[in-house]
Amino acid sequence: MKPARTKTPRKLLVKKGSQTSLKDPVGVYCRVRPLSLPDQECCIEVINNTTVQLHTPEGYRLNRNGDYKETQYSFKQVFGIHTTQKELFDVVANPLVDDLIHGKNGLLFTYGVTGSGKTHTMTGSPGEGGLLPRCLDMIFNSIGSFQAKRYVFKSNDRNSMDIQCEVDALLERQKREAMPNPKTPSSKRQIDPEFADMINVQEFCKAEEVDEDSVYGVFVSYIEIYNNYIYDLLEEVPFDPIKPKWNSCSTPMRNTDFVPPQSKLLREDKNHNMYVAGCTEVEVKSTEEAFEVFWRGQKKRRIANTHLNRESSRSHSVFNIKLVQAPLDADGDNVLQEKEQITISQLSLVDLAGSERTNRTKAEGNRLREAGNINQSLMTLRTCMEVLRENQMYGTNKMVPYRDSKLTHLFKNYFDGEGKVRMIVCVNPKAEDYEESLQVMRFAEVTQEVEVARPVDKAICGLTPGRRYRNQARGGPVGDEPLVTEVVLQSFPPLPSCELLDINDEQTLPRLIEALEKRHYLRQMMIEEFHKQSITFKALLQEFDSTVLNKENYIQGKLNEKEKVITGQKLEIERLEKKNKTLEYKIEILEKTTTIYEEDKRTLQQELETQNQKLQRQFSDKRRLEARLQGMVTETTMKWEKECERRVAAKQLEMQNKLWVKDEKLKQLKAIVTEPKAEKPERPSRERDREKVTQRAVSPSPVPGDVFKTRGGGQSVQFTDIETLKQESPTGRKRRSPTAAPAPPDGTESEWTDVETRVGCSVAVEMRAGSQLGPGYQHHAQPKRKKP
Repeated sequence: MKPARTKTPRKLLVKKGSQTSLKDPVGVYCRVRPLSLPDQECCIEVINNTTVQLHTPEGYRLNRNGDYKETQYSFKQVFGIHTTQKELFDVVANPLVDDLIHGKNGLLFTYGVTGSGKTHTMTGSPGEGGLLPRCLDMIFNSIGSFQAKRYVFKSNDRNSMDIQCEVDALLERQKREAMPNPKTPSSKRQIDPEFADMINVQEFCKAEEVDEDSVYGVFVSYIEIYNNYIYDLLEEVPFDPIKPKWNSCSTPMRNTDFVPPQSKLLREDKNHNMYVAGCTEVEVKSTEEAFEVFWRGQKKRRIANTHLNRESSRSHSVFNIKLVQAPLDADGDNVLQEKEQITISQLSLVDLAGSERTNRTKAEGNRLREAGNINQSLMTLRTCMEVLRENQMYGTNKMVPYRDSKLTHLFKNYFDGEGKVRMIVCVNPKAEDYEESLQVMRFAEVTQEVEVARPVDKAICGLTPGRRYRNQARGGPVGDEPLVTEVVLQSFPPLPSCELLDINDEQTLPRLIEALEKRHYLRQMMIEEFHKQSITFKALLQEFDSTVLNKENYIQGKLNEKEKVITGQKLEIERLEKKNKTLEYKIEILEKTTTIYEEDKRTLQQELETQNQKLQRQFSDKRRLEARLQGMVTETTMKWEKECERRVAAKQLEMQNKLWVKDEKLKQLKAIVTEPKAEKPERPSRERDREKVTQRAVSPSPVPGDVFKTRGGGQSVQFTDIETLKQESPTGRKRRSPTAAPAPPDGTESEWTDVETRVGCSVAVEMRAGSQLGPGYQHHAQPKRKKP
């Protein structure tokens, strides 16, 4: 086999000035769990304490040259199969707890495929507690004697804390104890044997340099993210015996079944930190009480039996430890009642659900849906890491998709610089998990290249340190001095008898001298002690004066600050009041203007509607008038056309009749003039009559021998000239003129009279017919006139 191939060296980061030194990379650690069976094939090998190597197992894809592909990955530290929970805690979690006690946030999450030991690393097992119980134990070992009394700190729904005085806290405790089911104090509660071995930590661990002039409170909460919904595992759901609950299989749940709580929402507080709204926060005073709360929520967490893991986590669990810190007042007796001085730090311990492939887990139904949501949330986490790395390496400003998943949205602030981030990559070295482990390693490689801004130290207050023990240190020497003086005075030897009964008495004077020397010695000691005590008292007075002066200066500074703040607030209030009045005046003017405009608008709309209606009426009247006038014009035109045709025909007939009468008169006159006077009238023959008729036909006849037809009656009137009528007469003789000779006696006169009567009747009939002719009347000599 060829030498193992190392990974490609990472690219150089883009320099960003002085901010680069204020950032720390995400700490990524690797833990390899032991194999379940000793004869299983192993695909992961620990090279050293920072590097692991992946071997391609038998039957997997080979390289083009036929060699096995071996890849090495580096971590901040690698923990092998023989690593204990204590060693892992000291390296990974201990710095986070130390930062928590000093007011800094932290995030620790375990990542890996299903069955890789994430829950064991976080929770532990009987006899070997995990990271969570060890963190709790270190916290309470560090702040045990500095904890505030219960209910001095009180959580609210805005991701902050309220502070109460001792009296209010006492009333709150009495109120809770008077409830029907009061909770037993942690000191009197028996530890559940189910988890007693997990919290029995033999090693004592404590944070260094804990602020002794502050009081502390610990609050815990426990949530899970299931199918991208957030649920509170500590929420007490009341059981309703009337309304049955339904499980995911749409069947009624029994009384012993778990009733899932309502999902919670993510919100942003005034400091732009994300939190779960309405989440239950429990104040705890010991490791046992805190872990009992955790275990109560752990029983509600969703787990299921899959093909790869008998108790596979089907959700991401988040256990939050919130540490509240408030300074003591200047006397060191009570908590400083200033909400601005409260410091809240949080440590989030996250146990991520394992990524899995459905073709291996054989998941169906709800298990398949859960696996899809788990993989989707982990993919979103990986995408966020890749975008963060790209923005930091190449100086881009791409938007990080935190909101695509509730998991990444909840911990957005940690990656934006609100605390340290640590990740433990748990891997199973068995060959079946090779491909999943390869993806996990790649994600870890990306994550450890992401840099997070280093949190800034928060100053608590400006009070003099050492306030808690100052009264004790001050009261000790001052209270003991009178007792020492009394002992010294009582220790003075009594004066012996001074009577000299004998001149040779050599004992009385030496005893007196000895007693006086002792008294003098004691007096000198008392003088020295007095000087010492006076010096000490002067020092205490000076210290007291300086303390009082500092306190007065502090109070005066606070008063000045408050006065400045109050003055600024008053000025701001006055400015806002003026602005408010101005805005109200403007609003009033705008309202009046709006009212006027609305009235004008309504008036104009009404006028517009009226004008539209009027125009519609005028338009309809115009159309009716146009139709009426058109009919009248058409009717009048036809009437006048008929009348004109009738008058023209009548005039033509009248003129023709007059012309015909004149012509007849002229013919008769000519006949009279040219007729011989003495000759005997002869009987005219037919040939002669024809010649005469031909001669007379030269003059135009008034009415030609054509037919005038009418459409109405269907009758026709035929007019012929007078000569033809005379020729057709029975006698065949001409009519006599009125000036001619008398008619012959053979009755010819009556015959001509009959002819003239016929002609006259014909003319009369034609005149009457002309007055009744319609527009279809036609004449052969007069063409029909076209209508205009």
